[in-house]
Amino acid sequence: MQSGSTGPSDLIQSVSRAFRVLEEVGSAPDGLNAKQVARRCGLSLSTTYHLVRTLCYEGYLSRRPQGVYLLGYEIAGRFRDLVQTLRQPPQVRAVLSHLALATGHSIYYSRMMGGRVVITEVVEAPRSPHLEDLVVGFSEAAHATALGKALLSTMPPDQRSAYLREQGVRAWTPRTVTGIDELDAELRIAAGIQLFVEEGQFRNEVSCAAVLVRDPAGTGSMGAIAFSASSSRFLALRDRLARELRLAATDLGKLEADSAPARSC
Repeated sequence: MQSGSTGPSDLIQSVSRAFRVLEEVGSAPDGLNAKQVARRCGLSLSTTYHLVRTLCYEGYLSRRPQGVYLLGYEIAGRFRDLVQTLRQPPQVRAVLSHLALATGHSIYYSRMMGGRVVITEVVEAPRSPHLEDLVVGFSEAAHATALGKALLSTMPPDQRSAYLREQGVRAWTPRTVTGIDELDAELRIAAGIQLFVEEGQFRNEVSCAAVLVRDPAGTGSMGAIAFSASSSRFLALRDRLARELRLAATDLGKLEADSAPARSC
């Protein structure tokens, strides 16, 4: 469910409520009982029971003997489907894998999908800290990640402000930029040097840099590519790895342009 949005007038309320139940249960590692679900979702207890029974029957929730509800096995199936949907052409992953192998640092690729900044490929490497949230399908924290900042910079200011108001500007760390005006100023500077950096804004002691992947024809940006490193080593690495990112971005732009007609079918 998109925060801060009332949604179109023709939404099916029961479906929206079911997704809200899944979100609340999924955010509770120890699960929730029906009364807790009802309270968190602002639903009557009878409506909640109808929803959780249906979701259990379909496999999207599971009920423990003590009456606690947890996410069900079908959620994992839908995640696998999502990963397949977002999967890049093999040549794209090959470029990312080569860069990760050559630098020893984790490489991330992100695109705009459905109006949201979404990570579509990750290749981890040993010299980068493991970031458990930055996985394929992650679509949050655009204001706090280098990938997100790069793609936000391509939006007109009014569109970017609307996106951030809808997504929210959570402080992921004490260093996260949460003011829209301050973020706009940061993005203007970064766009000028074509390097988008965050130092400890998404995770403490971890920094990332990203560049845009551009269409060779000059018609726009097709995505963004980034690397991560521990903040203690970031400044020493940034310029060298930024050069590697730019070379890879050129290759990716050509591959994306070549594969675009086939992928749109």
